[in-house]
Amino acid sequence: MRVILAALLATNLVAAHYTFPNFIVNGTTTAEWQYVRMTENHWSSGPVTDVKSSAIRCYELDSTSAGAAGIATVTAGSTVGFKASNTMGHPGYFSAYMSTASPAANSNSAGLGKTWFKIWEWSPTWTASAGLSFPSADIVQFTFTIPKNTPNGQYLLRAEQIALHLSGTQGGAQFYIGCAQINVVGGGNGSPGPTVSFPGAYSATDPGILLNIYALPAGYSGYKAPGPAVWKG
Repeated sequence: MRVILAALLATNLVAAHYTFPNFIVNGTTTAEWQYVRMTENHWSSGPVTDVKSSAIRCYELDSTSAGAAGIATVTAGSTVGFKASNTMGHPGYFSAYMSTASPAANSNSAGLGKTWFKIWEWSPTWTASAGLSFPSADIVQFTFTIPKNTPNGQYLLRAEQIALHLSGTQGGAQFYIGCAQINVVGGGNGSPGPTVSFPGAYSATDPGILLNIYALPAGYSGYKAPGPAVWKG
């Protein structure tokens, strides 16, 4: 019965796709795509599934996406976030990355190198008695803090959820992505790192990406997040 219920749950959740079009800054939810680069899935809401694809970076619609979005001013140490276009019903792992943006956050060359560092993550919890536990299935937004020692300047801010309801087979994990363009002020003299590139940060066989959440492997001891460690700043 448990296997049947799990299969039904996975099937029902397939339809619950979403985008992250609204950036939350200074306590305000901004307009759709005002500061977030419009993504290729802005109509379909479908995910990225190939970690080697260039879409894994920011999933831009095309070369005009960067120039069409504005640049939001964000104070280091403040709370920011993203609002989804739909209830985020998929169980999964959330994270946020930043990349220095050269020559500017609204340029197509920003974020192309090994420049991304992780600033936040929200992992499923695990106990031997309860198994894996995920964030509530009815959330519509998530927030986090820009590290207070982030150096001033322009950045791309990449939000991601890795949905794991179909991740039991390679290529089954679903990546929901949005990149906001920001200018950090009031920052510090930190040295963000370690840095990674997109694509490049993930492998399709990483244990946090290739994982059957309905039949955990023998000896399982907790979720292993893909990518680098979080820079606390």
